Amino acid sequence: MCGIVAYIGNDAAFPVLVKGLQRLEYRGYDSAGVALLDPSLKVYKKQGKVAGLVEFTENASLKGYAGIGHTRWATHGAPSDANAHPHVSASGRLALVHNGIIENYALLKAVLEKQGHSFTSETDTEVLVHLIEAIMETEEVPLEAAVRMALQRVVGAYAIVVMDADNPDLLIGARKASPMVLGIGQDALYLASDATPIAEYTNKVVYLQDEEMVVLRRGGTFEIKTIHNELLKPTVQELDINIEMLEKGGFDHFMLKEIHDQPRTIADCMRGRINAREGWVHLGGIEACGSRLTEARRLIFAACGTSWHAGLIAEYLFEDLARIPVEVEYASEFRYRNPILSEEDVVIAISQSGETADTLAALQLASEKGALTYGVVNVVGSSIARNTHAGSYIHAGPEIGVASTKAFTAQVTLLTLMALHLGHRKGTIAEDYFRDLLQELETIPDKVAAVLEQDELIRSIAVEIQDKSNALYLGRGYNFPVALEGALKLKEISYIHAEGYPAAEMKHGPIALIDEEMPVIVLATNQSAHEKIASNIQEVKARKGKVIAVVTQGDTWIRDMADYTIEIPETLEPLSPLLSVIPLQLLSYHIAVMRGCNVDQPRNLAKSVTVE
Repeated sequence: MCGIVAYIGNDAAFPVLVKGLQRLEYRGYDSAGVALLDPSLKVYKKQGKVAGLVEFTENASLKGYAGIGHTRWATHGAPSDANAHPHVSASGRLALVHNGIIENYALLKAVLEKQGHSFTSETDTEVLVHLIEAIMETEEVPLEAAVRMALQRVVGAYAIVVMDADNPDLLIGARKASPMVLGIGQDALYLASDATPIAEYTNKVVYLQDEEMVVLRRGGTFEIKTIHNELLKPTVQELDINIEMLEKGGFDHFMLKEIHDQPRTIADCMRGRINAREGWVHLGGIEACGSRLTEARRLIFAACGTSWHAGLIAEYLFEDLARIPVEVEYASEFRYRNPILSEEDVVIAISQSGETADTLAALQLASEKGALTYGVVNVVGSSIARNTHAGSYIHAGPEIGVASTKAFTAQVTLLTLMALHLGHRKGTIAEDYFRDLLQELETIPDKVAAVLEQDELIRSIAVEIQDKSNALYLGRGYNFPVALEGALKLKEISYIHAEGYPAAEMKHGPIALIDEEMPVIVLATNQSAHEKIASNIQEVKARKGKVIAVVTQGDTWIRDMADYTIEIPETLEPLSPLLSVIPLQLLSYHIAVMRGCNVDQPRNLAKSVTVE
């Protein structure tokens, strides 16, 4: 949630902050604000998007070589100018931006109010900046010590940056359970929630760990310490982000660009990991686990949202190809139901950002129980990548659109490689079938590109259903999770209520909803259940439902039953989700555009859910 960017150097801070906030707007966009030392402390903040902040500051004094900025996703207090960050201390000396939740803020606030503090917002963040200043005054300590002492009193998650009007050459950042990265430039230093606002200026970064603080000084010097004042030696890493990936590249929306990126991102995920001609799949993360994965009693996939749907597809893949029992868990529920875990289990966390708070909590529980933990993430250096025993990156590149598209197909690609690797190692896949799957996988990027060529057809179908209030998505086998994912995409960006169901379950309740106003999107590519899917379509048609069918190329039987058909190239059934999901992504995109929705930043949603 929320986006943070900070800068201290020899250039004007405001342009760096605003561009950084624009890069981070997918993390939160209820309000935006900046604080500058000019040389006195100046704070500008406004409800709404970053563009509104830019307009608000058009005639303001925006000098200063140090500053902090924030885009907010509301937790405590509704979106408003007052609740926007940065927040200032009682005297107006300190300014602070914060991502996370201070769980004991109400208790701290009550204590501060008794000491005479008054508050202008409903946020937990304002309490924290007041607390830091109160400690400076009562304990007679400098800012660094006061921040350290305050953070030992708070309960919850935080990534913060603090600036002090009396110390214009100093910024202090800290994190716990919420990401923060330090960028090291030429005589300039940056802090941000993720690397996207930093990549334009430097490729040298340090990922802060939990309960670490960083003290930045003008001139480019910094120190990293624990909140217990232990000096640490930083590990500097190099970013691998192509700036072009952070731009729309001529597309109207990031989501559309990222849908069209998928032939490349799927190929990037496979590159160097598969060779159909020689007949091998290699994943270093699996090799690092020794025999624990192949001998696992059970695999447990923990994920949220779209990543959970990727985990459901993985259940089919791993049980089918590797013959390992699988459970797929909502990470948000996993740790609250006292799960049975042992050293024979492997918990695989799936997360685009690698920072999902619920998934991190599930991993912590798994580690405490002795299970092996494995991460499937996109963001290099993310918390899940650092806090698992082993893992694999999906290499999808930055995904800016809130509704995940290319990360989903890259996750499914990576999970397919894992299942093939383990199945081949265990001998649960016949050699001929294994090689057939490898050869077919290598054709998937080109087949995705062929599906994308039907964009105009899919847009024309979207015209017919853009004004509907509900939709039903049906699939069987490998395509049941794809039906769930298609329904989620429609809900996320077009605000149309939609549900995904196994096709056979329609008769057990949802069929009551079907009438001439109910579009039903049927994934009908499964050869193993083709006749049964045809029967489900007939049941919908008998009740005047409108059927949009995704079919295998040349399937005239289903085409003659459906109102609209979208053809995808033929592929082996375990790989079909990589193709069948593409029309659903495009359909949801076009419907959202026609309805005038904000495709890249749908209401109430943020890209990275770093709070529980």
